[in-house]
Amino acid sequence: MDKNQTEEVREFVLAGFSHRPHIEKGLFVLFLFFYVSTWVGNVLIMVTVASDKHLNSSPMYFLLGNLSFLDLCYSTVTTPKLLADFLDNEKLIPYDQCIMQLFFLHFVGAAEMFLLTVMAYDRDVAICRPLHYTTIMSRGLCCALVAASWMGGFVHSTVQTILTIRLPFCGPKQVDNFFCDVPPVIKLACGDTFVIELLMISNSGLISTSSFVVLVSSYTTILVKIRSKEGRRKALSTCGSHLMVVTLFFGPCIFIYARPFSTFSVDKLVSVLYNVITPMLNPLIYTLRNKEVKSAMQKLWDRSGLTWKI
Repeated sequence: MDKNQTEEVREFVLAGFSHRPHIEKGLFVLFLFFYVSTWVGNVLIMVTVASDKHLNSSPMYFLLGNLSFLDLCYSTVTTPKLLADFLDNEKLIPYDQCIMQLFFLHFVGAAEMFLLTVMAYDRDVAICRPLHYTTIMSRGLCCALVAASWMGGFVHSTVQTILTIRLPFCGPKQVDNFFCDVPPVIKLACGDTFVIELLMISNSGLISTSSFVVLVSSYTTILVKIRSKEGRRKALSTCGSHLMVVTLFFGPCIFIYARPFSTFSVDKLVSVLYNVITPMLNPLIYTLRNKEVKSAMQKLWDRSGLTWKI
C-alpha cells in the first residue's frame, strides 16, 4: 500500500440512527432534552459542591464534583455532533475531527473509570476506617488521585489513537455508529487489523473489566467487613448510588470493548447508554439518594431568592 493510497480517505460518513427526516427530527428533540438535562444536572452539582463549605471540604463530594465535570466533557465529545447530524443528511466528519473525537472519547472515558475506582476507595476508607478518614483522604491526596485519573486516561487514549492513525484508510468510508470510536473505525482500515484489534482489546477491554472487578470487589469487601445490620444498611445506602453508576457505565463499556470488534445490531443502543444516558442519570442518582446534597441544593436555591422544595 503506497502513501498516496493511504491518503485517499479524507473524511468519513457516520451511519447515525436513521435516514428518515421525520424520525431524525423527533430524535433531535429527544437527544437535545438528554443533553440539556446532562448540563443542568451536572452543573448544578458542581455549583452546589463549590458553594457549600461542608460539601466542598468533604473528599466524597470533591470527587463527586469532578465526576460531574467528567460527565459534562464525556457527553460533549459526541452529543453536539450527533444533534447536528440529525439535521444533516450527509453526516460527514473529516478524518482529523474523527481522530480527535476518538481521542477525547477515550481520554475522558478512561479518566472517569479511574475516578470511579478512586471514589470506591474513598467509600472504603470512610466506612471501614471512619476515625482516620479525614487524615487519609486529605485534600492533597484527593487532588493527586484526580490528577492520576486524568493522566491514566491520557495515556490510555494516546495508545489507542496512535494505533488507529498508523492504519491505512483507502476504501469504505461509513462508520457504523453515530460517532467515531475504535471498533467501527478500524474496521474501515485496509489490510489485516487482527494484531491491532488484540492490542486495543487488551487495552480498553482490560481497563474496563479490571476496573469493574476492582469496584465490585471493593464494595463487597465493605459489606463483609461490617458486622452489624444497621452498619450494613447505612453502607448499602451510601454505596448504592455508586453501584448504580458503576453498573450503568461499565456494563456497556465491557460489552463494546472486551470482545472482538464485530458489529451487533444493539451496538448503537448500547453506545447511547454510556455516551448519553449515563452522564444524564448520574446527577439524579447521587442527588435523589443523598440528603446532604439535596439540603445544600435547597440552601443554594433559597439564597437565589426563589422558592422550591427538593
